[in-house]
Amino acid sequence: MKTTTQLLSVLLLITLWLPLQAQDQEKGFKFTTIVDLKTTPVKDQFRSGTCWSFATTSFVETELIRMNKGEFELSPIYFVRYAYESKADKYVRRNGTANFGEGGQAHDVLNVIREHGFVTDAAYTGFAAEKNHVHGELDAELKAYIDVVKAKKNGTISEVWKDTFSAMLDIYLGKLPTTFSVNNKKTDPISFTKSTGFNPDDYVEITSYTHVPFYHQVMIDIPDNWSQDRYYNLPIDEMMDVIKSALKNGYSVCWDGDVSDKGFSHSNGLAIAPERDITSMEGTERARWEKLTEKERQTQLFSFTSPVPEKKVTQEIRQKAFDSQQTTDDHLMHFTGMVTDQNGTIYFKTKNSWNSNSNKLGGYLNMSEAYTRINTIAIMVHKNAIPKEIAKKLGL
Repeated sequence: MKTTTQLLSVLLLITLWLPLQAQDQEKGFKFTTIVDLKTTPVKDQFRSGTCWSFATTSFVETELIRMNKGEFELSPIYFVRYAYESKADKYVRRNGTANFGEGGQAHDVLNVIREHGFVTDAAYTGFAAEKNHVHGELDAELKAYIDVVKAKKNGTISEVWKDTFSAMLDIYLGKLPTTFSVNNKKTDPISFTKSTGFNPDDYVEITSYTHVPFYHQVMIDIPDNWSQDRYYNLPIDEMMDVIKSALKNGYSVCWDGDVSDKGFSHSNGLAIAPERDITSMEGTERARWEKLTEKERQTQLFSFTSPVPEKKVTQEIRQKAFDSQQTTDDHLMHFTGMVTDQNGTIYFKTKNSWNSNSNKLGGYLNMSEAYTRINTIAIMVHKNAIPKEIAKKLGL
């Protein structure tokens, strides 16, 4: 009798638990993979402002995999080292009016590759002074020194300032390798790069703003574009077409944009752009959300527990966010795939550089199409990844 009573109790608990479990599953995100490109392991930029190099290095590594050249882990600090020297030169030549800092853009990596090639991460770790990428002291010391140089204390710019600057980088990051081993064979940066067939000129950056002409190469006035490189300017719908087409055809995408938005949550593995204006929602969605108080709406919109109505981002909305500096270029990451949720909303699988243990998705997050439309500053892709009709408009 006791056994029967216990059995009935268990069955009752199961009966009560199953509907609750079903509700929880219904509330959660259910992602279906559309594209998942092979890439390299997630790295950790730690306490350094070098996301631009980590993201673009991952992009280059993934390109080498796509090209069947092998799977290599390249050194992001190698590019950081050379970029610092170029930034310092511009800063001194322009008497301190150029931007000098740890930030950068995807093209900074390609510019280094053109002149200096690339090396493996094992050949140049950047850990001469620290066990992790901690660059606060380095950044402060470099800036203080070049400020002294451009001040011309002796009436002219010192002839040896670059040697001193390079020596400081050697102390903090390590001396640059002239040779290193790959697969037990000795090589050098230029030879190694040539052996892979990687060509920096095969890649372009694309943006989407109305204050500059569409279908032309334009310069974006953002602080981290210190080299004043140019981007191809497309309408937002076409830029989104480029991203989707690239991923579907096996090409990954390097992403530059804003992660300060309230809808960005790396810990939850999501980046979304909820529609806060209830009147802009449609049908039953509007009716359901109107029943909630403003506090309840805000809580649910940014709970990251289940899909919510997202903004319909137009070119005008995007431009306003950029002009008001709501959208800034504060982070670079790497699109390596595409998924959809249970409502059919598209998200881009995004590889971050904040450690593989930084969230439940192993250092990745899913960025919604709406978030991408409003918060993207620019992307980098292979020229062949651009749909032919769009490439023709750009003269490629």
